[in-house]
Amino acid sequence: MISFKEFFSFKHNRFFWLNLIAMFIVVIAAAWGTLHWLDNYTRHGEAITVPNVKGLPLRQAENEINKQGLNAIAIDSSYVKGVPAGAVLEQTPDGNSKVKSGRTVYLTINTSDVPKIAIPDIIDNSSYRQATARLRAMGFRLTEPELIEGEKDWVYHVKYNEKKLNAGDRVPREATLTLCIGAGEDGLPSDSLGNDSIIVVEDQPVIDESWF
Repeated sequence: MISFKEFFSFKHNRFFWLNLIAMFIVVIAAAWGTLHWLDNYTRHGEAITVPNVKGLPLRQAENEINKQGLNAIAIDSSYVKGVPAGAVLEQTPDGNSKVKSGRTVYLTINTSDVPKIAIPDIIDNSSYRQATARLRAMGFRLTEPELIEGEKDWVYHVKYNEKKLNAGDRVPREATLTLCIGAGEDGLPSDSLGNDSIIVVEDQPVIDESWF
């Protein structure tokens, strides 16, 4: 059995202390090396300002981003009226934000294609007032209605560029449409109202003006 005195005899062993010091140095060196590697790997403290490219043409926006050591990718498109086709609408990360070198900036650009919207089910299914409110809420513009024979203010047709549409047909957003609505009896042309439209002119008495 090892005595208490023999258990602590390593304190006088020179090799023990040399090994302990060597292990301590190795641990410190490994920790320092790991932190240095991580610092280089993550480019700690290095930040690049993302240029604000909103409104710029796509090609110019890509050049501005690439000059900062960043990458640019157009990932989406949308349509905004009045904005030139190909202009940048949105970017991620935002302009003037700080990022690491090599980061990718994702862009949304304006398309030249006007989105198309399906005509709702208003044909022979709505009054003029209902159809007008619904179409305008969808962004369509309307001309003066075209009056045709039928129930007053009832929508019978929808026209775009003089072409009759069906429910579900797709036309450009903000297109100008014409509603063909019933005129009712009061609004029909005179030649379609029957005998009531014939104006009877009674014979007027002949006045002899020779005596003047």
